[in-house]
Amino acid sequence: MNIPLPSTLPKLEECLPKNLGLYYNGTWHKPVDGQYVETFSPGDGSVITKVAFAGAKDTEAALEAAQAAFPSWKATPPLQRGKLLKKAAQILRDHAVELAVLDAANTGSPITIMAADAHFTAEHLDMFAGLIPAVVGETNHLGDETFNYTVREPLGVVARLVASNHPLMFTGNRMAPALAMGNTVVIKSPEQAPLSALRFMELVGHIFPPGVLNVLSGGIDCGKTLSTHPIVRKVTLVGSLPVGRAIQKAAADSLKITGFELGGKNALIAYPDADISKLVDGIVAGMNWAWCGQSCGSTSRVFLHDSLHDKVLDLVTAQLNQSYKPGNPLNPATTMGSLVSKAAQDRVLRYIEIGKEEGARLVTGGEPPSTEDTKGGYFVLPTIFADVKQSMTIAMEEIFGPVMSVLKWSDEEEMFGHVNAVEYGLTGAVYTSNITTAQKAIRRIEAGTVWVNTSASHFISMPWGGYKQSGIGREDCFEEMVELTQRKAVHVKL
Repeated sequence: MNIPLPSTLPKLEECLPKNLGLYYNGTWHKPVDGQYVETFSPGDGSVITKVAFAGAKDTEAALEAAQAAFPSWKATPPLQRGKLLKKAAQILRDHAVELAVLDAANTGSPITIMAADAHFTAEHLDMFAGLIPAVVGETNHLGDETFNYTVREPLGVVARLVASNHPLMFTGNRMAPALAMGNTVVIKSPEQAPLSALRFMELVGHIFPPGVLNVLSGGIDCGKTLSTHPIVRKVTLVGSLPVGRAIQKAAADSLKITGFELGGKNALIAYPDADISKLVDGIVAGMNWAWCGQSCGSTSRVFLHDSLHDKVLDLVTAQLNQSYKPGNPLNPATTMGSLVSKAAQDRVLRYIEIGKEEGARLVTGGEPPSTEDTKGGYFVLPTIFADVKQSMTIAMEEIFGPVMSVLKWSDEEEMFGHVNAVEYGLTGAVYTSNITTAQKAIRRIEAGTVWVNTSASHFISMPWGGYKQSGIGREDCFEEMVELTQRKAVHVKL
């Protein structure tokens, strides 16, 4: 989505939220047992401001507010809930630029990408608002003596924990289906990038009755409370596999419903008959270099048939280095941003060293840039490794950074064994000119989304989620709305 930006962007100081506390029960609160924590601009390493982080008592207060608001929100006519979501969507569009400035500064991703996030989120709010009347019960004719039917009712209080690569988008996309179905929501914004969620609440919080929509910045204490508190009926996460496993264990004692969109170590497969131009474009696009490879859907393993390996590798390297150069996230001309934190940069650089030690060939990148506008920031140049074996660490583990592994193949059976050898199964891509080849490959790839002759494309209303350790449930679709309800069977004796 290409969103035009104004010729003059507002300054970061003009976009910052005026309220840096905790938003629940329709108002702003100072932390009771939490604290104020610095939040950074990873593009230059500077401190932006301090934000309130919720402690356990703060989180409990938000949950109690959500529980108190649930009965009246459940009783709100569905179409009225939809109207409020559409109103929030329009406000989001009207303030897309200032929210993009916040996300670019707080995540390190280019402002052009973050502006697209704001509009993409607004479309999701409109979609979920429009789908509300489609979630219905059923009638069953079980004889002339009874009337049997089912109804769908909201779960109650839903906790949503969102990731730092798309803070605004995940906040909006996770609140919309839950609110649409009559649930009340407590959202935990990402630790590294809480600012856009706070500003978003300043803009739309008043639309909803107090306690219906609540947003907390926070760390481990907040997340643990949301995962264990008996008020919460469902807890979901967009994040890493280790955090997902921890939440699943924490939620087990109270038998909470869980939903996870976790990591990925995704494969792009190139057959000998692939269109070379489309293939090169797809390999470059599939890694999501713009936000420094910080995407669980990135096709970070590229399986090139040996008949085209050398030619395609050269073309991809040339196009990558021409198209993606790290720079100031707030400059509209920047094509590639930074990693979200110093810890993330250290992790990626450590994986690069492991790749070298295990015998992979570094084709390009592999280090931080040294340009003036990346000074002090947490950048890593776009990196490609060739001669990668599937047994290598960089081919098995999610790096969540700008590192692509290229593997050469000739035997199809062996190749699919390697494609499916990882514990993840989020996305995959196939490039071929033969529809039969494509269909057979689709059936063999263990992933929740598969692209054919394209990559990194997302479509409104299509389910998003993973196989294996990449997640539980599906998001951004009608199925997500249904999974935020529970079904009640009713039997009437006539």
